[in-house]
Amino acid sequence: MTSITSVELNYLVFRYLHESGFTHSAFALGYEAGINKSSIDGNLVPPGALITFVQKGLQYIEMEANLSNSETDMDEDFSFLHPSDLITKDVYELRQIIKERKKNQQKGRDKEFDGEHEGELNQAKVRERHHREKDREKDRVKTEKDKVREKQHEDQTDREMVTDEAYKVKVRHDENGIHGGTEPMDISTNSASQTCEIPNSDIIVLEGHTSEVCACAWSPAGSILASGSGDSTARIWTIADATSRSSFQNGHSSVIVLKHVKGKANEKNKDVTTLDWNVDGTLLATGSYDGQARIWSTNGELKSILNKHKGPIFSLKWSKKGDYVLTGSVDKTAIVWDVKAEEWKQQFEFHSGPVLDVDWRNNVSFATSSSDNMIYVCKVGETHPIKFFSGHQGEVNCVKWDPTGSLLASCSDDITAKIWSMKQDKYVHDLREHAKEIYTIRWSPTGPGTNNPNKQLLLASASFDATVKLWDVEQGRLTCSLNGHRDPVYSVAFSPNGEYLVSGSLDKSMHIWSLKDRKIVKTYTGSGGIFEVCWNKEGNKIAASFADNTVCVLDFRM
Repeated sequence: MTSITSVELNYLVFRYLHESGFTHSAFALGYEAGINKSSIDGNLVPPGALITFVQKGLQYIEMEANLSNSETDMDEDFSFLHPSDLITKDVYELRQIIKERKKNQQKGRDKEFDGEHEGELNQAKVRERHHREKDREKDRVKTEKDKVREKQHEDQTDREMVTDEAYKVKVRHDENGIHGGTEPMDISTNSASQTCEIPNSDIIVLEGHTSEVCACAWSPAGSILASGSGDSTARIWTIADATSRSSFQNGHSSVIVLKHVKGKANEKNKDVTTLDWNVDGTLLATGSYDGQARIWSTNGELKSILNKHKGPIFSLKWSKKGDYVLTGSVDKTAIVWDVKAEEWKQQFEFHSGPVLDVDWRNNVSFATSSSDNMIYVCKVGETHPIKFFSGHQGEVNCVKWDPTGSLLASCSDDITAKIWSMKQDKYVHDLREHAKEIYTIRWSPTGPGTNNPNKQLLLASASFDATVKLWDVEQGRLTCSLNGHRDPVYSVAFSPNGEYLVSGSLDKSMHIWSLKDRKIVKTYTGSGGIFEVCWNKEGNKIAASFADNTVCVLDFRM
């Protein structure tokens, strides 16, 4: 009999998740199961393959239940079984259900039988009990054999498959990327990385989360750090300032836990997916898998719950003045919330797929990107988009306005980043040097409209090809490729003075690059994949959120 392997089953589940729109769940499974290492040709697998297999399996079980009993005729009526029966019961139980329901159907006729039929009925019951016991014994033996075979198969699979940390919230992937080519690596950085390793004395490990930490953000005011986790909590950490490196690790840090569910933690639909501080650091906004946004004070008080979305929130941003919060959701909409009134001001329903990112242009207009490949520029009070950008051929993972609000950068699963201008419909530049999906982008804090106006404006892009690339935005060309990671890079951040860049990867390492020398000056390797990195306002601390449930804070003083 042909049997399906665990690798093939993993691929069918991966395809089902992806086709059903559960994109970051699909990537989490794909990455942990090593789908990219399998030899399966995705082009040969038809859409809906898993559903088809399950349906055929149910039909087979149904036939087996009806035909494998010698007492049952070949034309047994399948209507006696429901789909829920087929999924939850074994073959023996299904046979009994068929018999029981047929018996109940004929109960009216049985009442008409005379006494002479009672003997026949009793004999039938005896035969039925006899066959039931024989069938039970057969099934027991078969089950034991199946368990042995399954154990042997699992042992073999365990030897063949290599697993790693799974990514949960806010990641997206498709089968083309997972089946991509070889990942570029710069071997020359390996020896340099070892000489730049950050000592433990320069690191504070913040423990307390009980699931992966997918988001972190420094407050604009003071050494206060927020983190969001799959354990249904966000946390506000106060990091004590140290006068010297030696006293950094010994400095005390306090924490406030922001629970997103009453009672038990780890309730999956309450995962904190995104968070953002307002402009003066007095309020923290969090977005959750339950579709609700929450506003918290710095002392942990829940100020308001913003509830209108019908799906998980993937992106959340405060407006420039701090009077609005903008959220983007899987329900294909973006909502502008009036924070003071604690109610939604306007819902924007232009996308045909989940909204993956949002970013304010100024205090009244913003951009949204989606899995529908589209970008819309909207304005509070306007019922239609004031601009739309069409050109990407895959999910648009991230959108970011430049410091002046005149240029918009976007990146996509189509392996390109693009620069758009409000003055034209087509992209200004099409940036095509990556080898795999581009997950995120960041503008440098330099150039016009910044505190560093005399330095060149740059765009950094982080990709699943394990590289970070820097782009000359004016010329639309690649200035350099930072090749130090071995696995997908999920996050990048520029230092406030624009002289350094930090990158975090699933390879568990965080590299700090000198943009002047284009090389790694510091590196830190943790024990889990890194989902986000961020620099504090003063530029002397870097935070990173890890898949091993920790947050690390690094003292950065060159």
